[in-house]
Amino acid sequence: MSGTVCHISVAGNLAPEAILPRALEFLREKAELMALSTFYRTAAMGRPEQPDYLNGAVMVRFDGTAQTLKYGVLRHIEDKLGRVRTDDRYAARPIDLDLLLFGDAVVDGDDLQLPDPDLWRRPFVAAAVLELDPDLMVPGTGRPLRDMADLEAVARLEPAREFTRATLERLGL
Repeated sequence: MSGTVCHISVAGNLAPEAILPRALEFLREKAELMALSTFYRTAAMGRPEQPDYLNGAVMVRFDGTAQTLKYGVLRHIEDKLGRVRTDDRYAARPIDLDLLLFGDAVVDGDDLQLPDPDLWRRPFVAAAVLELDPDLMVPGTGRPLRDMADLEAVARLEPAREFTRATLERLGL
């Protein structure tokens, strides 16, 4: 399959054990799943009353544009699985799919930013992507992700090993 290699974060905190594998199955209908990272269980940022999140990343090959992937595929999957967007950017959600990298693209628009700065700002995102590509050079920076991420915070993450194993098995990866 031709196309662009992309990295997508996959997360949720409302029934994630049921929803996240379904999201990946829907994604597989539109893109080639190349690899799936370990998932990590993390507390909701600034929201102790919310359930914990499961966070991971998937590497795919996509034949289309970054805008089509984000708005035509990822948002559609989120809608299909019950994601409701509100003014509260940190509301609990069954699914959150974020385009982190679209090949070497560098985009700084109102509706799309690539690479997504969460790639190095959030340890659970960095950990997942570093697992998929340990030598990743962050487009537009000339720097390796491992030098930009907080590796001490990455080392403290709690892997969701059983969920990861079951999801990899379910997807045949």
